[in-house]
Amino acid sequence: MSPPISKDPLVCNGSALRKAARRLSQLYDMALAPCGLSAAQRSILVHIERAESPTMTELAYALVLDRSALARNIKPLERDGYLVQRSDDEDGRSRRVELTPAGRAKLAESNRLWRKAQRRFEEVYGEERAAPLRVALAEIYSDEFAAAFGQP
Repeated sequence: MSPPISKDPLVCNGSALRKAARRLSQLYDMALAPCGLSAAQRSILVHIERAESPTMTELAYALVLDRSALARNIKPLERDGYLVQRSDDEDGRSRRVELTPAGRAKLAESNRLWRKAQRRFEEVYGEERAAPLRVALAEIYSDEFAAAFGQP
């Protein structure tokens, strides 16, 4: 006989975080829909803009994604002309990712919608709770947390 399944929906931290992330992604995707970007796509564009011309490895690290997942996620952005990949001048084996003028324009277009979603999140969740939540989540996705958890 197998052990009983817990009735507490928050007993698994990983499950609770995945559910919260999926719900928040759905809400931000709806908010961003008028500009044609998903929250994940906007995040990729934001990270590229911040890093200016990151390598694929640097971008994957910043997004906490493996390179193959990143490659799949940037294909539609590249197809739509929002970014380009170029060989690294110093290391021909590495690829650098850059925003195109269209990508910069699309990111700028998304900013108003994203700010509105951010304000709405803080209205619903509470501004005083939102900042500490972001700090806690950043700690969880940090390299230090992964190392303490026993992951490389």
